[in-house]
Amino acid sequence: MDAAASFSQATPQRLVLAGCWTTLGLGDLPARLAAAAFTQPGGGLEIEAAGVKALDSAGAYVLQKLLLRLGTAGQQAPLVDLPAPMTALLRVVGEQLAKTAPVAESPRARPGVLERLGRSSVASGSSAGAELLALLSFVGENALALGRCFAKPARFRWRPMLFNLRLAGLDALAIVGLMSFLLGVVLAYQGAGQLRQYGANIFVADLVGLAMLREFAPLITAIIIAGRSGSAYAAQIGSMVVSEEIDAMRTLGLLPLELLVLPKLVALVIALPLLTLFADVLGVLGGMLMASVKLDVTPTEFIERFHKAVSVTSYLIGIGKAPVFAAIIVLVGCFQGFRAKGGADSVGRQTTRSVVQSIFLVISADALFSVAFSALDL
Repeated sequence: MDAAASFSQATPQRLVLAGCWTTLGLGDLPARLAAAAFTQPGGGLEIEAAGVKALDSAGAYVLQKLLLRLGTAGQQAPLVDLPAPMTALLRVVGEQLAKTAPVAESPRARPGVLERLGRSSVASGSSAGAELLALLSFVGENALALGRCFAKPARFRWRPMLFNLRLAGLDALAIVGLMSFLLGVVLAYQGAGQLRQYGANIFVADLVGLAMLREFAPLITAIIIAGRSGSAYAAQIGSMVVSEEIDAMRTLGLLPLELLVLPKLVALVIALPLLTLFADVLGVLGGMLMASVKLDVTPTEFIERFHKAVSVTSYLIGIGKAPVFAAIIVLVGCFQGFRAKGGADSVGRQTTRSVVQSIFLVISADALFSVAFSALDL
């Protein structure tokens, strides 16, 4: 059996190699070489290789790494008495190591403010684009689930729908009515000063009626519901995702979209137009009260002018926006809830994101409605 590869430092200036520097003969030699400290009081370190009986590519690699290590440390380490065939192999392995050695990169200067701003903008834009595509995919999945429920009504969860109808509709009457009433008061109060200057007090009915029915009532109702119910949807589903209840539903063969999303969607599509109608009434009452106080317009005069100024079309435009706003609130809230992961911190973050995105999309949709109705001369 051939002798295993070995090394010894006979003197501080002389390192002696011996044995078979081959795959089978190396053993733990690379680890021992890495742990050894080759030092000398002065001069170079000569490597005596006359005792090397065999050398293959593995041994040549280990030997070349030793030579590179000693060279990096600043020591002169000539290799002597190595047979010519082994020297040729060692040279070939050294050339390959030189080709594959990583090139040290020059240190880059710290990026400037504009570069950092650009990089963060690109990163956030990519993230926003990916999230938009995911949201569109989520909308498509819900459309398919809703289609399956229309094809087979027995699949639809009626009891959760009625429960959500009470939570999102009946329980929200107080806050929606109060906010709409105050908005009508503020609207009439702000217009009173200008109308009084021109003796056009009676036109406060036009101002309050058209503004509340077409724009403010559906918009303020949707914003309130986005903060009240949209956040609850995201928090509920996010908590279920974190606690792995959603995975348990899928394991049991239950579809989370049919069980959690569609009942909320149908309930809010029904509830939001009714809440908008309630907001219309309270907002007009608030404006009527302020018109009576600030402009001496009696309720009878207000109602007569309101009947002439506000058409059924204006009323239907405001009511028609509500189902679109409801779908936006439910889909965004549930979508962000399903994207929660990790722990409670993620649930809170996704809940905040759902409210911000819902309100942004509702206002954007309202702006698009305004442009479309203006183009249609409605």
